Amino acid sequence: MSGAAVAATGRLGVMLGELRLPTIKRLAEDLCAQSDREGWRAHRLLEALLEHELAERETRRLDRHRAESGLSPDKRLSNFDFAAVPSVSKAQVTALAEGTEWLDRGANVLLFGPPGVGKSHLVCALGHALIDAGRRVLFMRCGDLVQRLQAARRDLRLPQELAKLDRFDLLILDDLSYVRKDQAETSVLFELIAERYEHKSLAVTANTPFSQWGEVFVEPAMTLAAVDRLVHHSTILEMNVESYRRRSAQQGLSDAPKKGR
Repeated sequence: MSGAAVAATGRLGVMLGELRLPTIKRLAEDLCAQSDREGWRAHRLLEALLEHELAERETRRLDRHRAESGLSPDKRLSNFDFAAVPSVSKAQVTALAEGTEWLDRGANVLLFGPPGVGKSHLVCALGHALIDAGRRVLFMRCGDLVQRLQAARRDLRLPQELAKLDRFDLLILDDLSYVRKDQAETSVLFELIAERYEHKSLAVTANTPFSQWGEVFVEPAMTLAAVDRLVHHSTILEMNVESYRRRSAQQGLSDAPKKGR
């Protein structure tokens, strides 16, 4: 390569760096050489460069959103055992994963069932599918989020904290049943539910049915109001089957070698 060509390549690299086009910067020399060999028209070269840049930008965006989501990386729809939870329709869950207009309406998903039946797996899997569809998702243990909101209230920045959560199309509250029946905790939880009502979506997992939510919220009126807002626009998935963890443990015991007498 001549000195002039080297200089031109250097200038191009500097300009692409200034424009924050790292993929084009990395591929420009090879694609330009291919264009010269094969006699591409200018628009074809430009299109090829931009296609690569956009594709890698989308990949980086999805990686960022997945990293911020807090979702377990291995909990996907592809490895969820729908046969073990016959009360849950795979078609219905797939529709939620692929038809994301329910997020635009601020609709909710509520998952009920005893511990160990796969509620967290299923809701994480739904979250991953929604990220793949271009949505932002945040998964948090309900108790951890309540403590975060309490701290924000003490510091007089609860509105700002709720606004940060508004960036997420879906906020997943895992294990709502384990929130302590405490006035400060349940009041910030109710404020979160009220703030997102018909505005942003929630997905909630709980071990107990609505009839026992009086153990979570201090006041009966608050319990009724929270349930009303969550249920109004919601899909409810009942997962009342035997614990997967218990079944696995029992299977392990039955498969273990029997000791002699």
